[in-house]
Amino acid sequence: MLPLVLDAAEPEATLSTYAALYLREEVQMEGLDRNVGHFARFLEAMSFSHGAVLNTSQVARDCQVGRKTVEGYIDILEDLLLGYRLQVFTKRERRHLQHHPKFYFFDTGVFQSLRPKGPLDSPESIGGPALEGLVAQHLRAWNAYQGNTCELFYWRTKSKVEVDFVIYGPDTFLAIEVKHARTIRPQDLRGLKSFSEVYLECQLVLLYRGTEPLKKGNILCLPCEPFLQNLTPGRSMLNT
Repeated sequence: MLPLVLDAAEPEATLSTYAALYLREEVQMEGLDRNVGHFARFLEAMSFSHGAVLNTSQVARDCQVGRKTVEGYIDILEDLLLGYRLQVFTKRERRHLQHHPKFYFFDTGVFQSLRPKGPLDSPESIGGPALEGLVAQHLRAWNAYQGNTCELFYWRTKSKVEVDFVIYGPDTFLAIEVKHARTIRPQDLRGLKSFSEVYLECQLVLLYRGTEPLKKGNILCLPCEPFLQNLTPGRSMLNT
């Protein structure tokens, strides 16, 4: 969704060099980090954290640098608006929750250009986080265009029951789960059902790759693409 990439004569080639351009022009020229080689390896390692709970110690081991160095690199990503952290929703919660944030690159195409691919990588291992990141992009844009009236979180218990996104604001309380699948299995609804046990007021939505809107109990299951295409600032997300 980068204008630079969308308007390029060869979009895929432009996207593949985007991270390198930032490394040279923003990181090195601005003197934010003198070891660009370490930072490049860090970016690759961070691609495995896109859409996942952030474990800085694991990233540090993958990069063979100190954890404090990794924390500084993450700050650089946020300062350059290349990535952001999503905090845990904890309001009125009685259960033991995960306290570490999730991480996303700002653009799902940039994530895919950084993520190594090989025979051991299943389509789901990349496609799932990519779709989740795309939804995050749209939710953040929807919120920004209406003046950031809402806050965006995720929710995850210590037992790893999770909801991908919680949107909380004066007139909005939605829990959204994203599934990179064309059918819905009972286990796909587990996180939303668990969340609704505490937050009865919340509207529950599952976005999936199918074509039919469905209702599974109190969970509205919507095709992902039209949902994103019809998001309009100033209107409810469910007026689609």
